[in-house]
Amino acid sequence: MNDKYITVTQLTRYIKYKIDNDVNLNEVFLKGEISNFKAHSRGHYYFTLKDDGSRINAIMFASSTKKLKFIPSDGMKVLVTGKISVFEANGGYQIYVNDMLEDGVGNLYIAFEQLKKRLGEEGLFEPSIKKKIPKIPRRVGVVTAPTGAAIKDIISTIKRRWPLAEIYLFPTLVQGEDAKEDIVRQIKNSANYDLDTLIVGRGGGSIEDLWAFNEEIVARAIYECQTPVISAVGHEIDFTIADFVADLRAPTPTGAAEMAVPDINDVKRLLGQINIRLNKAMSNDLKRYRERLTSLMDRSVLTNPITIYQNKELVFDGLFERLKYSSKALIAVKEKELLNIKNSYALRSPFQILDKKANKYLQLVSKLETLSPLLTIKRGYSITRCGDKVVKSVRDVKRDDLLEIELSDGNIKTKVC
Repeated sequence: MNDKYITVTQLTRYIKYKIDNDVNLNEVFLKGEISNFKAHSRGHYYFTLKDDGSRINAIMFASSTKKLKFIPSDGMKVLVTGKISVFEANGGYQIYVNDMLEDGVGNLYIAFEQLKKRLGEEGLFEPSIKKKIPKIPRRVGVVTAPTGAAIKDIISTIKRRWPLAEIYLFPTLVQGEDAKEDIVRQIKNSANYDLDTLIVGRGGGSIEDLWAFNEEIVARAIYECQTPVISAVGHEIDFTIADFVADLRAPTPTGAAEMAVPDINDVKRLLGQINIRLNKAMSNDLKRYRERLTSLMDRSVLTNPITIYQNKELVFDGLFERLKYSSKALIAVKEKELLNIKNSYALRSPFQILDKKANKYLQLVSKLETLSPLLTIKRGYSITRCGDKVVKSVRDVKRDDLLEIELSDGNIKTKVC
């Protein structure tokens, strides 16, 4: 009978299992008022989310609280996103919050995310199209409000770090309904001043205050600007569409000024180091050239240059004597050869040589005629052929072979019987 009863733990685990596997409860969007808020020392937030009719316990872990741009407090109306689950220890269900917004900015947040996604798909945020910020600018433009802490911080920082830069202010509205058109107009106006870098931004504020820098026309104006743009909107935790489309994002207006110009003290130190290296290199070169010059001055060509002429003259005299001796010897040899040619037998009796050669030729002809088979045939002999072979014996032929007999005055063809 006891088998049909289950424990409280088993029931709680079953309920937790059913809730955890319900897709409708895996991502829940809730709005309500915070009460019983408690920030744990490890960074977690524990609170109750309530409305006029009910309440639910909530927990937000430190990994998610770090992303918040505000600190929640009791009585604050918020929009949260999270997952419903059961805490087994007390059997209570609660929401595990992943994200939280102040109520009233929800529509702006949705608009921000939609525009960010669309412009990102168009390629306006691609790192490959970002322009490099010049290291040493001559002219720096600033599009911001003409009064307030932002412009003061930018000007003072630039003048302190790089007083050689010229600063051009393009005053504009930075919040309100007309701010977006004013910002766009001044960005376009800055193109007429041959600027090296343009800072676009304002000081901190609420999401509504910063919204002008989330407008599409402002984003496209920054994207189309030919001058490298540094965005400087709000504080470090504030992100706007202008930050994503700009060539470089600064956490604050002061940070933008620091990114726009170098520190003159750093440049002076660098120039000092370069000067030291140049002086050292020049000193080493001068030392090396001085040693080389000293070595050259110690050579005889500089200490006693007349010796070079004298040595060359001796060499010339030796070559001249050798040439004179060689010429005489060569002339003597050629004269002897010419005398031998004059006394030769061929020049004295050329016709005797020709007669001797002719007699020798006739003797050779006579020997060839003696050995010729034609003379043998003339004396009554013949040559018998069977095909291409000369017949030397009766064994060389057989019946019906065709024979050709060559005589001195013609040929006879016959057949063997």
